[in-house]
Amino acid sequence: MSLHRALAVLAAVTFFAGPAHAGNVLRWASQGDAMTMDSHAQNEGQTRTFAQQVEEALVSRKPDLTKIPGLAVSWQLVKPTTWEFKLRPNVKFHDGRPFSSDDVVFSFKRALMPTSDLKDLIATVADVKAVDSLTVRITTKGPDPILLDEITNIFIMSRGWADEHKVTTPQDYNAKQETYAVRHKNGTGPFKLELREPDVRTVMVKNPDWWGLKDNPHNIDRIIYTPIQNKATRVAALLSGELDFLLDPPVQDVARIESSGMFQVQRATSPWTIFLGMNAGRKELLSSSVKGKNPFADVRVRKAMNMAVDVNAITQRIMRGFAQPAGNVVPPGVYGYDPAIDVHLSFDVDGAKKLLTEAGYPQGFDVRLDCPNDRYLNDEQVCQAVVGMLARIGVKVTLDLKPRTLHFPKVQTKQTDFYMYGWGTDTTDAHNHLSFLALPTSVSNATQYVDQPLFDLINAMATEIDKAKRDAMIKEASIKLRDAYSYIPLDHPIIAWATRKGVNVPIATDNLPHFEYARFAP
Repeated sequence: MSLHRALAVLAAVTFFAGPAHAGNVLRWASQGDAMTMDSHAQNEGQTRTFAQQVEEALVSRKPDLTKIPGLAVSWQLVKPTTWEFKLRPNVKFHDGRPFSSDDVVFSFKRALMPTSDLKDLIATVADVKAVDSLTVRITTKGPDPILLDEITNIFIMSRGWADEHKVTTPQDYNAKQETYAVRHKNGTGPFKLELREPDVRTVMVKNPDWWGLKDNPHNIDRIIYTPIQNKATRVAALLSGELDFLLDPPVQDVARIESSGMFQVQRATSPWTIFLGMNAGRKELLSSSVKGKNPFADVRVRKAMNMAVDVNAITQRIMRGFAQPAGNVVPPGVYGYDPAIDVHLSFDVDGAKKLLTEAGYPQGFDVRLDCPNDRYLNDEQVCQAVVGMLARIGVKVTLDLKPRTLHFPKVQTKQTDFYMYGWGTDTTDAHNHLSFLALPTSVSNATQYVDQPLFDLINAMATEIDKAKRDAMIKEASIKLRDAYSYIPLDHPIIAWATRKGVNVPIATDNLPHFEYARFAP
């Protein structure tokens, strides 16, 4: 989006939020839009950001990721495999329908359907039953020590609303399905979705009937989001006063934003890892010059690729210190993280060339790298740097840059040879990263790397309640996945949020704003 067009859009939005809609209007932007309004269709950061303003889960989180009661006021483990939840009374959906256990049962079963991108998150759930209108029991296939963490991202929909609008099944995002839920939401949360124009603007308004207003009396009347991909345009919109909050200020502009005197920049270490994945399971790569076999099937090639990427240069020169080098996909800030395991292979061009020669590729090979250009901080620049680094060992990389809406389906359908991806925990537990990035059933794993003992270990830790045994499993699995070299860990980002002085948006370590905690100064 050009600067002229972005400012024109923002001016139109400002007009839209004029006298007829007086009050505190929070105007914000970032580089990319939500992928869909159907919160069960995509387990993706910006999509979850929009979902958690409008919809709620049984268990919620504060910006520091502390778990708090949401649509459930209490819970208890009544059997090793059965959790009972007491639901919040007198809650209504935005269309006036009453909230009950029937909606919870429906939503969990919907989230487990084949087209749901959340089915792997709650894969241990065997059944969900209503005991009465305000009591639900969730039965798991075995003891699940992190169920409460897993369900914080299962947002509750109204069964009646879904029936009325024929959206009882999640959108098939990868098939580009269009449903009513793609552009509409009906939740119980602090804000109502008023307008959804994909890639242009999204408008939410305060829900005056939200059950949480008594304890959390925020003063945000309206939220207007404008996606602005171009970095310079985003900063210009912020500094010109058209925005109150910028989720992803470019790292090279942080000092300029702070020195303006009009804005403040918050920083936090996020439980994320950005990495490159290599498709080791395909018999022949889709984009390679090598025919009849797959170079990535050889661990020596994958190890050489890891050795050829200088993660210190990436974090220092491209990320300008707003990231720390990664050696493992499990990041700091999650349970089970071990700094001793999070060490990238030493940058060694000669050693990488030697490994490629031993594997039978002394001249290297060609391959395409699929990379998003509107999802991660400096994603395009990082991918461009990787292309140059790999060229030094003879791996000739063609870079294919696409917006997230086109990039993620390629990964999720495994139609990629080599790709950039990022993963931030949904659960604050290492099992989340290990299961989503190693298990072959996960739509977020396009490496197709096969290691049955590793798979068995990850599945076993999901139901292991002995802490010492489970900790040992996490460590063993983390080492196994790291040493498979099917991923090239790049960095653990340090997030920065820029807000206009007089507006407080508490930074969330998962990089997902909770606007019910935002405040305009009196």
